[in-house]
Amino acid sequence: MRALVVDDDDDIRTFLASALAKQSITVATAGSGADAMALLGREAFDVVLLDLRLPDASGLDVLRWARDADVDTEFIVLTGHAEVEAAVEAMRLGAYDFIGKPCRNSELLQIVGKAAEKKSLRRENVALKEVMRREGLPQIVGQTSAVREVLAVIERVAASDRPVLIQGESGTGKELVARTIHLQSQRASRPFVSVNCGALPDTLLETELFGHRRGAFSGAVASRVGLFEAADGGTLFLDEIGEMSPAMQVRLLRALDSGEVRRVGEERAFHVDVRIVGATAKDLSREATEGRFRWDLFYRVSTVIVPVPPLRRRREDIPLLVHHFAEASVPEGRALRFSPEAMAALVSYDWPGNIRELRNVIERLQILHHGGEVRPDDLPAELRAARAPAEPAATGLLRLSEVERRHVERVLEATAWNKTRAARVLGIDIKTLNKKIRDFRIGGVRDAPPQTPHFG
Repeated sequence: MRALVVDDDDDIRTFLASALAKQSITVATAGSGADAMALLGREAFDVVLLDLRLPDASGLDVLRWARDADVDTEFIVLTGHAEVEAAVEAMRLGAYDFIGKPCRNSELLQIVGKAAEKKSLRRENVALKEVMRREGLPQIVGQTSAVREVLAVIERVAASDRPVLIQGESGTGKELVARTIHLQSQRASRPFVSVNCGALPDTLLETELFGHRRGAFSGAVASRVGLFEAADGGTLFLDEIGEMSPAMQVRLLRALDSGEVRRVGEERAFHVDVRIVGATAKDLSREATEGRFRWDLFYRVSTVIVPVPPLRRRREDIPLLVHHFAEASVPEGRALRFSPEAMAALVSYDWPGNIRELRNVIERLQILHHGGEVRPDDLPAELRAARAPAEPAATGLLRLSEVERRHVERVLEATAWNKTRAARVLGIDIKTLNKKIRDFRIGGVRDAPPQTPHFG
């Protein structure tokens, strides 16, 4: 590990450099902003301890320069008692943390260690993304603010071992989000194991999760390792966790609380080290309120909630996704090409099946299209039919119901789907708002509305 100490006070600079060197950290020092920028321009450092007050520049100037120069390091700002506002500004400019002067060795070394861990994890993530790109592993494609928010939450939660709950409509890519969390975590080299909780009856789901001993029940001709055991050290992805029966919810909660599992037919329980990532198309808090999901299990699996937006709420990403799927698994130069009119039809369609439906449409075109540019008439019937009601838009006019729908949707998004606030803004009561959400099919008919990331 390499660190740079930037401070114009010789005594402080010597003290900090000595404290770091005693931990086998390679240390360089600088007494001015110019010296610091010169060193950062030609050498790589994991951590920089940066004083805000320098003789020729402020620490904030150095941070701005480093941001513009794309310097890959973590900055820890050294502050005095009256520099809190400047420290906050430093954090906004990308500093990892700040520490007051004078500081204790233990506090200093703890912050430096955490900053170095973040730098190392970021470097591993970059390498991992390159491996994913080179080996053709699935990636989250998109540039809209909604996708950037999801990616930002993934980056923050990946380093933790706490349970994550991914919420979103069917086909939005919840398993891809779960795999990305796993691949960006320190468990990336360990197994990623998934199971669809809604696809199996209780008896099969229990043995699937916990395993069974030979002879435990009729047909158990051999012992079987459960998915908890198979995922030891890695991640267990519980897809459609909201479909679990009450009895299975109790068994899962017991395993999560104790960290131990017991195979069916065995008395001995054993410890497993597994991170749980769940996914659901339902609003589990609503399910819990209505008695279909246990509150204690909801709290246990939803330390962090990651909302995945439906495709209709990220339309600007549709051309990127179309090209991504069109170029997959085809020889270079043979990918589908879309006319502007065809692309416009793809973008304007509501995609009730989300990304899964879009990928299916592109794959169908790859098989059936005769070659040349894809035109609107080449698209599936459901997309062609969806274009017909949009006639008023050709004159720049919208039906009154469409204007109302868009306004309600904008208010809900602006209030982060807080229905009490949204109803107050719209001047209606909650009951009327819920009816409009259903009638206008805002956020999906049966599925939970999008939520902001929740940490609890």
